[in-house]
Amino acid sequence: MEKSDSVHSGSTYDHDTAVLEKLGYKQSLDRSLSAFGTFGVTFSCLSVLAGLTPLYGDALQSGGPVAVIWGWLAVSVFTLMVGLSLAEICSAYPTTGGLYFWTIKILEGRVINGVRVGSPDWVPLASWVVGYTNWLGLVLAIASTDLAMAQFLASLVTMLTDYVPSTYVIFAIYFGIIILHGIVNSLAVRLNGIFNIISVWWHVLGTALIVVVVIVYSPTKQSAEFVFTHWENNTGWTSGFYVFMLGLLQSQYTMSGYDSAAHMSEETKNAQEGGPWGIIRAIVVAFVVGWTFLIAMTFCIQDFQSQIVDPAVGISLSQMFLDGPGQTWAIILILVILGAQFFCGSALTLASSRMVYAFARDGALPLSRHLHKLDKHKSPVAAVWFNIAFCFFLGLPYIWSETAYSAIVSVNTIASSISYLIPILCRILLARESFQPGPFSLGRYSILIGVISTFWIVITSALFLCPTEFPVTAENVNYAAVPFILVIGLCVLYYAIWGRHWFKPGGTRVLDESEDMKVVDGGAAVGGGDKMELDVDFDQKA
Repeated sequence: MEKSDSVHSGSTYDHDTAVLEKLGYKQSLDRSLSAFGTFGVTFSCLSVLAGLTPLYGDALQSGGPVAVIWGWLAVSVFTLMVGLSLAEICSAYPTTGGLYFWTIKILEGRVINGVRVGSPDWVPLASWVVGYTNWLGLVLAIASTDLAMAQFLASLVTMLTDYVPSTYVIFAIYFGIIILHGIVNSLAVRLNGIFNIISVWWHVLGTALIVVVVIVYSPTKQSAEFVFTHWENNTGWTSGFYVFMLGLLQSQYTMSGYDSAAHMSEETKNAQEGGPWGIIRAIVVAFVVGWTFLIAMTFCIQDFQSQIVDPAVGISLSQMFLDGPGQTWAIILILVILGAQFFCGSALTLASSRMVYAFARDGALPLSRHLHKLDKHKSPVAAVWFNIAFCFFLGLPYIWSETAYSAIVSVNTIASSISYLIPILCRILLARESFQPGPFSLGRYSILIGVISTFWIVITSALFLCPTEFPVTAENVNYAAVPFILVIGLCVLYYAIWGRHWFKPGGTRVLDESEDMKVVDGGAAVGGGDKMELDVDFDQKA
């Protein structure tokens, strides 16, 4: 495939801007992120310290160290397959909209029996559903991360004072955290890039500190046999395979959010390579850091019952820090985890705001006219605070039921997985011959990797709907299917009543931030302000 350095003769746009313009959009965001900066955002969203620490004790009770240690390896390998599939599509269509935009673009050049037939009639609805599930997954990830941070802060308070904060107090802490994330992400993207580079080193060095301190100061160590082969089942289920699969949920929850690199595409230099490699590098580094962390922590378990099953301070790792290194080090190590959780929540807020900005740019959200506006730093501040407000309401159920956290985790992962699944299916089933890859290409392995990715997404999505304890009661049943089906139902209804009449992403809109959105039929899109006109031709030649 030939690389085009301009959209039309005499263009003064650089290559990134030209590629974006060819996809139908103006360069409005501040393209100032390096490849490492984009990796920093993506790695922060994966955050092993934020994802693994809240659920470590639960995972150990569903399969023991076998599920935790080997499960992390298995999940990482399959996640890399999904990441490779998404990275290839990201390289072809480097836009902030990401997955919902890809769903449209993949099928535009579809060919059947040598004849170009274009997209099936159902594709706009599929794109709409992908957009909403992608957005829902991102904001639920913010909510789950910040609730976990609030719980860790509460455990620290309990450790220091013996005071046990109520759910009302924990929610108040959560509210303060999401407000701080809104403030941080109202800054210029250049500052956010620096912030997320700091986050990378915080995670790597922080993990190293935790590992060294816990190993050095824990009075006894478990055997290698315990760490790599011990089985534990406190779920009530008798099927070992089912219990092992439940033990993977902690790892799969952590290994999500890597599509954030795609949402930063319009702010990334050399986006056709920086975006895809941001996805891949983040997954690989997260695997290495996470496996090191899990193995070290599991070696240092002193008493399974008092630290994992029934920790006095509420969180297994906090109890392990207190029992091993002691209170002073426990405070320091918990602060390291709290910092990682804050960085993670901030990166998720950043990525989700870009997704909202792009979705609103295509008019798919209520208040779209306002949500796609940029401030003087070319940052979508309105989109940031829209997500913060939504996170406030997502966190409210926690006040009345602590199991709301588990539901948020489940729906977050299911929604993200569905948004990953649809564009991959479109790629491997309907666009095998017509898909034109960008600089990052899987070549002849693309379809095989896509099939493996599809298999894994379907399996893990089903797992997050399954009950985790037996016998199943009204208190422990997994209600994740209810809110997920409700959201999808409302999404489809919203499209049927309203969105189907005008929702046309994929080059039919070119926006200017100073005017209302304008849509021109036939692919000719007109922006306001500078009156840029573009007759878009997406027929790329190999």
